[in-house]
Amino acid sequence: MSRPLALAAIVLLLVAGGAARAQESMIVGVDTVAYEAKSQTVPVIGRLVARESGVVAARINAPVAEMRVEVGDRVAKGDVIALLVTTRLKAQAHLLAAEVEASKGLIAVAEADLALARQELERLEGLRDSAAFSKGRYDDAQQNVARAHATLSETRARLERAEASLEVAEIDLKNTRVLAPYGGVVTVRHTAPGAYLNVGDDVVSLVNDTDIEIEADVPADRVRTLAPGVVIEFAFTDGSRHRASVRAVVPEENPLTRTRRVRFTPGFDASAMNLAVNESVTLFVPIGAGEDVLTIHKDAVIHRDEKTWVFVVDGEGSALLREVTLGDALGGRFQVTSGLEPGSLVVVRGNERLLPGQKVTYER
Repeated sequence: MSRPLALAAIVLLLVAGGAARAQESMIVGVDTVAYEAKSQTVPVIGRLVARESGVVAARINAPVAEMRVEVGDRVAKGDVIALLVTTRLKAQAHLLAAEVEASKGLIAVAEADLALARQELERLEGLRDSAAFSKGRYDDAQQNVARAHATLSETRARLERAEASLEVAEIDLKNTRVLAPYGGVVTVRHTAPGAYLNVGDDVVSLVNDTDIEIEADVPADRVRTLAPGVVIEFAFTDGSRHRASVRAVVPEENPLTRTRRVRFTPGFDASAMNLAVNESVTLFVPIGAGEDVLTIHKDAVIHRDEKTWVFVVDGEGSALLREVTLGDALGGRFQVTSGLEPGSLVVVRGNERLLPGQKVTYER
């Protein structure tokens, strides 16, 4: 027999064998296409963030006299973090206090001059109907009263300016004590005694590790289930699970990752736990609002030619290959968006050896 004839014979035998195999009944396991509540969750990586953190800055220009904290120290709100040199500020405050007292003395003199000018004017007004009345002297007396009024107003303004300057000096003197604006832990010490600080220069970095939130970049198609007040579960790296409620969904989407930032308020006392800012947690975000969706068992799915198929057992006991479209994974099942009807039987065991149209005997 020639080689071409031999190859043709082999092909005919294979086809005949496949056809014969298709006629043979095969025992398979099946599962029912059914509706399930879509209450599954997807894991999303989040991180712990402090609601209060940042740099504590100097409020005045002055050298550092003393640092009261080290990195890792815990401080309470109002605790002294650093002391700045007060010598020049104290002298300036004394100088301004003296100017206030001098202005008060000038006001007393101006008030006395005004009273004297008014007295002279009243005396001349009493002589208006007598021969001793002088129109020139009366006009001069009126001008003296007006001048005394102006001098008194100017002196009072000087007093107000001196008092305001003294108040500013006292505020500066008070700000030589750099205080913690909130309780927390010192993470960075930016300066040291002897360094000169200008307004706004960094003194220490502080983080409040007892007022913690969770921030996560949640896929945009999952955010619809996260309205403020919704409670979800999350887990630390040690596996311990806790609950947190949605505080806010930031209305800004990252165009690169198609995610939105969501802030969660954890339901535990952070002060009683050894937590760290930026520590990772796993959030279990609900996939949907609990609606019923059509699902199939994961073992029924076959991937061929970049498509997704399942074997469906028809009423005559034949396994028919059908293309399907899948949605989210729901535990051990997949959501089916097209290709199947509820109640259909799909093959979950033995489907890897089935041929389209092959007879099957199934067990659940």
